[in-house]
Amino acid sequence: MMRFVCLVHYHELGLKGRNRSVFERKLRANIAHALEGPVPGVKVSKLSGRECVTAESFEQAKQIAQIVSLIPGVVRVSCALKTERDLEAMCNTAFEALILAEPYETFRVEARRANTDFPIPSMEMNRLIGAWLYERLPHKRVQMRNMDANVHVEVIENAAYVYTYSVRGVGGLPVGSSGRVVCLLSAGLDSPVAAWRMMRRGAQVTGLHFSGTPEVPDTSSYLVQEIARALRPAQGMKQVICVPFGCYQRKIALLVPDKLRVIFYRRLMIAVANEVASLVGAKALVTGESLGQVASQTLDNIRAVDEVAEWPILRPLIGTDKQEIIDEAKRLGTYELSTQAHDDCCTLFMPRNPETHAKLEEVIAIWNTLPVAQWVESIMGELVIHELE
Repeated sequence: MMRFVCLVHYHELGLKGRNRSVFERKLRANIAHALEGPVPGVKVSKLSGRECVTAESFEQAKQIAQIVSLIPGVVRVSCALKTERDLEAMCNTAFEALILAEPYETFRVEARRANTDFPIPSMEMNRLIGAWLYERLPHKRVQMRNMDANVHVEVIENAAYVYTYSVRGVGGLPVGSSGRVVCLLSAGLDSPVAAWRMMRRGAQVTGLHFSGTPEVPDTSSYLVQEIARALRPAQGMKQVICVPFGCYQRKIALLVPDKLRVIFYRRLMIAVANEVASLVGAKALVTGESLGQVASQTLDNIRAVDEVAEWPILRPLIGTDKQEIIDEAKRLGTYELSTQAHDDCCTLFMPRNPETHAKLEEVIAIWNTLPVAQWVESIMGELVIHELE
């Protein structure tokens, strides 16, 4: 009877020092959590330089591979047959793996031993297993490059693993290994991509959405929740906090010069995000800004907004252009949601000619005349928290 498993390969985790086991445990827990619903009952265990997930069949192994490949920290997932550390057993299993690889015309063998206590060196394993297969597959050809099927044979610990089918992962670090951040999350294209990039670097993300309600319908809040669910395979966002922000924008529009409105909207958002970060135990704020993309994203305006921050503001998209962001949104599955028509706070009470080079001294002077502390306290009492699981 064939014993199917998924080998979960990682790279960056393997470069960690004494705390490597902490990252491995995080990844193992994230894999187990992702598989709880769609593939219940599977076992996730540690293997030297790998994680290993049991499977009942090749089809189930492929299903597991597709799910696990979307988890940050995973570089590749291989659907393997597990066998004994015996040359004859490895040859027979390689033959079975090639049956699963049909249709193919050309193949090669790529064997390696992770443990030197196995007596046959990697190069010799390649030669012996390749020769054995070549004799039994007269209608197939050995080809070292651009082959149809690549037969991997890995001797790890007390067993051998043979596979021809692998799925590329997203790489990065396991979610939860880099702490928590608060991401200012809109229903647009940019901030969901920024949130995902932070998940890929190991951050647990709390989404913070500022809607235009009660001045406009609450469509954007519903879209943001759907966007967060689209990012769920990464295991990095389990909560979205929505802020009804429209009436505060109206207050700012009445009290602040037209050209500076956007700067003050952003400053108040950051002031609220400071409090939310303290509430959820976050260590940084995240935005989807790209340098020079819109008026509020010039260096002078970024400086004017950042002055109010009590936490570091991370901008993972700062050096990207719009097309790069669109391409990534399509790959993540958020593009169709983000391009749906919706009213949000970004276009509410917008000035005709927004300031592109705000003077920090002028901004601070006006800011100090506003009842910001009162506004923030009021907003914190109006938060709507959506748990996604």
